[in-house]
Parts: sequence; C-alpha cells; structure tokens
Amino acid sequence: MNFDAENEQLILDAVDKFLIQIKPSVRQLEADDEYPEEIVAQMKEMGLFGAVIDPEYGGLGLPVSVYAKIVEKIACVWMSLTGVFNSHLIMAMSVQRFGTEEQKRKWLPLFASGEMRGALALTEPNCGTDLQAIKSTAQLDGDEYIINGSKTWITNSLHGSCFALLVKTDSTATPAHKGMSLFIAPKGEGFVMGNKLKKLGYKGVDTAEFFLENYRLPSENLIGLEEGHGLQHALGALALGRINVAARGIGVASAALNDSIEYSQQRKTFGKPICQHQSIQIYLADMATRVEAARLLVQSAAAAFDRGERCDMEAGMAKLYATEAAMSNSAEALRIHGAYGYSTEFNVERYYRDAPLLAIGEGTNELQRIIIAKQLIEQNPL
Repeated sequence: MNFDAENEQLILDAVDKFLIQIKPSVRQLEADDEYPEEIVAQMKEMGLFGAVIDPEYGGLGLPVSVYAKIVEKIACVWMSLTGVFNSHLIMAMSVQRFGTEEQKRKWLPLFASGEMRGALALTEPNCGTDLQAIKSTAQLDGDEYIINGSKTWITNSLHGSCFALLVKTDSTATPAHKGMSLFIAPKGEGFVMGNKLKKLGYKGVDTAEFFLENYRLPSENLIGLEEGHGLQHALGALALGRINVAARGIGVASAALNDSIEYSQQRKTFGKPICQHQSIQIYLADMATRVEAARLLVQSAAAAFDRGERCDMEAGMAKLYATEAAMSNSAEALRIHGAYGYSTEFNVERYYRDAPLLAIGEGTNELQRIIIAKQLIEQNPL
C-alpha cells in the first residue's frame, strides 16, 4: 500500500471507530485487572499484531510514523492495550530485521496474523538495564540447545505463546555481549510459567515471570543462525519499542491534558470557571506544550526508523521527553482536578498510575540520557 495522506487517514479513522466502541468498558476492565480478551480479538482482526511486519509476510507494513500515531490514539484511551501488541511487534521485528529468510517465512506470518503472540524476553530477577548480566544459559546438544534460567516482567507471558529469548550461549565470553544469543522460543516442555505480577498501573495486560528448566529448542530457532549477536539483535528491535513507548507517553499526556481542559471549564471557584485562574492557565499551557514537543520528537525518530537509519539517539530523546511529559501532565492533571483527581470515578488517577511505567520500561530514562550523551560525543569528536 502507498501510504499517502488519504490512506493514513483511513487507517486512523478506523482506529478512532474502534476506540469509540471499547472506551465504555475500559474503566471496569482496568479496575478488575482483567485481560481484555474481546478487545484483543478485535485488535487481531484489525491487523495490529502485524502492523509493521512486511506485507510479504502477511503484515500491514505500516510506516513507523503511522504506527506511532496509532499507538498514541490507543494509549490516550487505555495505555495498557498498546503493550499487548508493542511487546509482540518487538519480538517480530527481531526476526524481520535479523532472521534468516527461512525464519522469516516460517514465523512472521504466524506473528502477523496474531495466531502466535508474544514478546521480547530480556529482563531477569537480577538485571534489567544491565542486560550483559543475564544468567540464563543455552548449551548446544547435538542439533538442539538446552536452556536453563528465568525471566521476569515479561509482557504477554501468560497469554502469549512465543518469545524472543535472550540467553548466554557462552558465559565465558569477554565482553559478555559476545556470548549472548537471541532465540525464537515457543512455549513447550520445560517452559514453566510463574506468577502474574501485581502492579501499580498497567492493568489488564499480563506481566509475569517464567522459568526455563532443561527447555529444549532446535538450533534452527537461533535468530540469524549465528551465536554471539543476541544483544545487538535485541537492541536493534528495541528502537521500535522505544518509539512505541514514547508514543504511549504522548497518549497519556494528551489524555491528561484533554481531561483537564474539559474539567477546568466545568469546575467553578470564586464565581468563575477555574480555567480563568492564572495558575490553572499556566498548568494547561505547559501541558499542551509538552504534548506538542513530544509529538515532534516521536515523529522525527519514526521518520529516521522508516528511512532505515540508526536512530537510537532519536528514539532515546523521544522516549525520554514523551514519558516525562506523561509523568508531569498526569501529576498536574491531578492538581487541576483536586479531590476528584484522587477519585476512581475519574480517569486522572489511572494516568497518574500508568505514567511511571513508561519512564522505566524499554530502558529507564536515566539510561536514555546516557545513550543520548554517548551518541552526541560519538557524532562530534574533536
């Protein structure tokens, strides 16, 4: 499909119609921390699980610039939903960008249709940001690998069926990343599910731990069929994830702004709507400026990704700024709403609970600052 402005608008209009349908059910699903089976089925029918997968392999082949706009719209209604397909698409992207042609033809159609759904499985109990410290190992045994270890904080791990699994194939390698490999890992014997994790926000979507106990994978499931490139493959796929998380940040920040604009015109103090008070006007102006600035950063990073350029710095900037905008806007929306902002009868408290995950997930914002600084020095040597 040629993604001109008309086609883009058709896609975005379809997303808007979908969101109008599901919006009335969001508050109760979130309150119950219930996995949204029916909504996920609708997203599957819409093709969202294949959003950025090449049409050659059954996906929609959307430019990331369009995908980011979809994510923003959905996150503005319920941020959790974007995690269901984002984590899945990071897994798919690791295969699309680094897998062999045979691997692409075998797995990507299953991922694009939503028949197999999953996530990128990196985090372990004792490491998240420092991925070179992972303890999970894979030992070659004939034409199979025997894998032992554990993963935690993995989105889609309960309802998903396949994962891009980062392990060490050589625990003695120096530096450690040269001994790390990424595998396509469907659930099977030796893949043991653990507990669903209880969270402050990000409700509905399942986040859990799992254990690998003499779990066997055929060697053909090694992405790229060559050991030692797993960390690079994972980080390459994470560029998409960080753009997604940044777009989620815009969605949450926008929702907080929109609710505040509406409420500030309804609520009156001292004989006039609070939007006429200077202190509230300052909040609204800052919130709106953050949203627009974040949107420009996300579109810049997405455009670089679409051009096939390295964009870890741009994605890091977008993720850093947009998620901090979500943090700030949700906190200021709570102040604007006063006591009602603290009530579950309004959505503001949900934004306030959801925003912190965005500043932590897909690489903490502290890590993003380090990535940005290193890239600046690398691009501007003396």
